[in-house]
Amino acid sequence: MGKSLFIAEKPMVARAFAAVFNDNLKSYDGYQEGNSIIVTWCVGHLVTMSYPEAYDPALKKWSMSTLPFIPTEFKYEVIPGVKKQYDVVSKLLNRDDVDRIYVCTDSGREGEYIYRLVRNQAGVHGKDERRVWIDSQTDEEIKRGIKEAKPESDYDSLSDAAYLRAKEDYLMGINFSRLLTLKYGNQMASFLHSRRQVIAVGRVMTCVLGMVVRREIEIRQFVKTPFYRLLAYTGAGDADGLSFEWRSQKDSKYFNSPLLYKENGFKQRQSAAELAQLLTGTDIFKNAPVETGDKNRPKDMASADLELTVVSVQKKDEKKNPPLLYNLAEIQNDASKFFKISPDQTLTIIQSLYEKKLVTYPRTDARVLSSAIAKEIDKNIRGLQTLPIFKPFCDEIFESGTYKNIGKTRYTDDKKITDHYAIIPTGQGLSALKGLNPTEQRVYETIARRFLAIFYPQAVYKKTAVEVTAPLHDAGQSFTEHFYANDKYLAKEGYLKVMKYSFFKDKKQDSTSANELLASIKKGDKINAHSLEIKEGETSPPKRYTSGSMILAMENAGSLIEDDELREQIKSNGIGTSATRAGILEKLVKNRYLSLNKKTQVITPTLTGEMIYYVVGYSIRPMLDPVLTASWEKGLSQVADAEIEEDEYMTKLSAFITKYTDRVKGENNGEILSKCFNYAAQFYKKGSYGGIAKEKKGSTK
Repeated sequence: MGKSLFIAEKPMVARAFAAVFNDNLKSYDGYQEGNSIIVTWCVGHLVTMSYPEAYDPALKKWSMSTLPFIPTEFKYEVIPGVKKQYDVVSKLLNRDDVDRIYVCTDSGREGEYIYRLVRNQAGVHGKDERRVWIDSQTDEEIKRGIKEAKPESDYDSLSDAAYLRAKEDYLMGINFSRLLTLKYGNQMASFLHSRRQVIAVGRVMTCVLGMVVRREIEIRQFVKTPFYRLLAYTGAGDADGLSFEWRSQKDSKYFNSPLLYKENGFKQRQSAAELAQLLTGTDIFKNAPVETGDKNRPKDMASADLELTVVSVQKKDEKKNPPLLYNLAEIQNDASKFFKISPDQTLTIIQSLYEKKLVTYPRTDARVLSSAIAKEIDKNIRGLQTLPIFKPFCDEIFESGTYKNIGKTRYTDDKKITDHYAIIPTGQGLSALKGLNPTEQRVYETIARRFLAIFYPQAVYKKTAVEVTAPLHDAGQSFTEHFYANDKYLAKEGYLKVMKYSFFKDKKQDSTSANELLASIKKGDKINAHSLEIKEGETSPPKRYTSGSMILAMENAGSLIEDDELREQIKSNGIGTSATRAGILEKLVKNRYLSLNKKTQVITPTLTGEMIYYVVGYSIRPMLDPVLTASWEKGLSQVADAEIEEDEYMTKLSAFITKYTDRVKGENNGEILSKCFNYAAQFYKKGSYGGIAKEKKGSTK
């Protein structure tokens, strides 16, 4: 009987596999071997697509005449820096005494691609190839994955999608980057006073650049609009008592008035002052605003004597469910907010936690458990129970027995899982925790708390809404003006008990909640307002993306949806994948098309990035469309699911590239681009290298 060869994606993963065997494994250069087992590894990619000059040396020179470049058969080559390990793996794959190969690269499209590139380059034939598909690096899961390994041929469609993704990125990158650089690179270089300018274009990269530049233009063109609200206070000032906000209703003097900015505010301060005068019979805001001690913003407040009648009191419970579990995009967003680290840093940390057996597979889009893992989820909880920080919660979960029914809740759904379930702690590998740095420990804590929260009940808030009215008489007409007060307090902590992160300071609760005062009010009561305030506000511009919010926007095809549950409801194929989004953002920053503030994680374009946005926009506009870019990703998913053929996808891709290559060749947008460049330049600091802004006017840096 021959030997079985296990091939992992990285040395650390190979060691995890080797540890489950009792086969007297001995270490050699690039692999381990025992009586019946051989374990080897890649070091990421060992093989890559060849550059055009591998097809024809003449293609090394960039020329319009050689575009579009779309080979009928693609060439691949070993990456020089890792040739030594490739030779080891290639030799082992083809050894006569190896009759079975277990593919143990990461369980996803990219991991499949890494293996297929190597086995095809090595010319493997006649071997029994099995795919090991696991969700964590624990011994138990590795053994299960080996036992249940399926024929590698079952993953041919996934491999087709992986090859297509690489071909698509390769063809778009080479053709469009060369095309636009040849057409407009000199014009950009001249404007930026640089020797040369390459215009790098990518299927996903350019779309993300467009999202950031569009947001910056929206902010730039935004005009702030002031508005004025009228507030009534029952106390001596706004620091005590209750506050009520005026809002226009059908029986109000100002219903549908052109003086209104919105139903609860006026366009001009004078209109709010007039309303106060009509309510009180006195021009109470005639004198200067009352000083409040806040030197930055004195409050526009005046004493008043206004009787208000309570016409409605509504009390209700507001229930809040524990959030769904983490997928990669969600944890990248939270890590950006909590720890001010980039998505790429977050992925690196979680990958390390995965390899240390602490958490499950990181590159997942799912936010739920599988029914299989739900049946034995007590093992994960029991592991966390050994950690003092989590023990009280685990004890309560076991005491309540909520873990037994988790498979019947919204946190378990096989239909919402493609390759892997959500990121959760394994409850194993805990000895590695001491060796983690503070940020790694905090990321692990964040994942663990989100996991434990799903076994807790809803949080319940008590909400009270009070409506009061005051009569208004003007020019012989009678009106009724309405004021509203709302407040809520936490009545039942529920899952929020678990979400008190050790790395955040506890927020002090106000012991004199306004809700307690509201709760004592009854319909028909008369209450007195002792002061009125005209509160100025202003409309806010759109927010710039942070590294975390950009990942969420990419996941949702360009829509930045903050609400957790709504985001899950409308979820579709996004831009890029969970495995690639962080790297794309990192590449844009490295290329100096985007600037990332490391302290705030806020993303802004550079002048070069904005100029490329205009070049692409006037040449190959679909490259900037998030919905179209997402549709390409959906097409790859359809190939992976064997819903469409690889040839069909490739035909459409070739047609797209040919169409826009021919179009760009036949037009010249130099004049309009010069105007765009001049417009953009006024918003960036002059004199920075290559025209790339080191500091943006009005940026958050």
